Amino acid sequence: MSKTQQNSATLKQGLKARHMTMIALGGSIGTGLFLASGGAISAAGPGGAILAYAAVGIMVYFLMTSLGELATYMPDSGSFGTYATRFVDPALGFALGWNFWYNWAVTIAAELSAATLIIKYWFPDSSSFLWSFLFLAVIVALNILSVKGYGESEYWFAIIKVATVIIFLVVGVLMIFGILGGEAVGFKNLTVGDAPFHGGFFAVLGVFMAAGFSFQGTELIGVAAGESKDPRKSVPRAIRQVFWRILIFYILAILVIGLLIPYTNPNLLKGDLENIGVSPFTLVFEKAGLAFAASVMNAVILSSVLSAGNSGMYASSRVLYGLAKEGKAPKFLAKVNHRGIPMNALLLTTVVGMLAFLASTFGDGVVYNWLLNASGMCGFITWLGIAVCHYRFRKAYLAQGKDLKALPFKARWFPFGPIFAFVLCFIVIVGQSSSAISDGHIDWMGLVASYLSVPLVLLLWLGYKWIKRTKVVPLKECDLETGTHPEV
Repeated sequence: MSKTQQNSATLKQGLKARHMTMIALGGSIGTGLFLASGGAISAAGPGGAILAYAAVGIMVYFLMTSLGELATYMPDSGSFGTYATRFVDPALGFALGWNFWYNWAVTIAAELSAATLIIKYWFPDSSSFLWSFLFLAVIVALNILSVKGYGESEYWFAIIKVATVIIFLVVGVLMIFGILGGEAVGFKNLTVGDAPFHGGFFAVLGVFMAAGFSFQGTELIGVAAGESKDPRKSVPRAIRQVFWRILIFYILAILVIGLLIPYTNPNLLKGDLENIGVSPFTLVFEKAGLAFAASVMNAVILSSVLSAGNSGMYASSRVLYGLAKEGKAPKFLAKVNHRGIPMNALLLTTVVGMLAFLASTFGDGVVYNWLLNASGMCGFITWLGIAVCHYRFRKAYLAQGKDLKALPFKARWFPFGPIFAFVLCFIVIVGQSSSAISDGHIDWMGLVASYLSVPLVLLLWLGYKWIKRTKVVPLKECDLETGTHPEV
């Protein structure tokens, strides 16, 4: 292939409907459910945890439908950055694009660290570097092969997670009613202490924020739409199916855990990557008398971590490619090889992810911890951006005299949906300070770490706006034509 041909190559539309469904589903089921759900129940009781997860689930539903309307009308791998550039302000598009890339590039490093912790459950004396390079090589290989390779790997990663949750729910229900043997616990654990609600409003708010992090990843479908074979059919189908499944999985799983394990059980607070043996899922499986429960859950959580790293590599490289295509990143990052892979964007993301991981292994990991903390709120900033982009898109669509019936997918309850999602996201962002302020004492380092990404995004937004002299795009001048057809 000549250099000219290589430069003119484009992304391949290799993702099928089943890939899209599982990418959206797999993006939300992971360590947030398998590990953090125990801490949520311990903090707010089963009722408080269910209330918080249900509220975040409804918010995510509106965000998904907003993104669905945008992605079916204008499928683009640049996604959030592209939509913000066209419907709001090019400066916001620049900030959202780089914010999203940074978030997932650092996530790759975090998942590499997590994978080495998990593998040490079986091989405690093995080299962390060896495993991190091995896992990185696997993730890079899956992304280099083709977009179909990424889609297929995510499909099977998601199948493992979904199967685990379904088996857990079936086993849990049988245990609750004593069908599996042992005592029929029924609903008695809902009357322990001050269950089902515990800790009051601020406890529920804390779980609300944790639930928000658990649901992050659903927005990946917006990036994947740009390489879907038929986004106008596959994206709406994925959104309709996935939301209810995610909500049911989370709420039923928390209910089963809350019924089988009292919220006062200290082990619920211990579930983390270094203590898979006290994951709430492991505790329930062991209570059912299933041998090797810890090893099985360890393997499932390892697949979840690799899935997150795989998705991070895919999403960040595509958004970086989209930024370069729009002139908001160096042009060499927009080059695509004959398989439709933006190799330069992929390699740069790999290097940054690896450097961030290496930062965690030297000294006390201060650099890495700051990077990770700064990325924590990036997902909520992306969600805020989606809500704003959809609101402006719909207003521009009507301002330009277009018929809503012509939209391939129409989000319901507009404008309530994006406004509701925006307000709840804003509450979560502001509420981050509650964890750093207690009993009149302020943890300044914790406060700065929590909000580090906010000034970074503002610096990107206002800096680009000042240098390029950009303005908010008038509704009647928003570009509603370029890239509106899947084949373009």
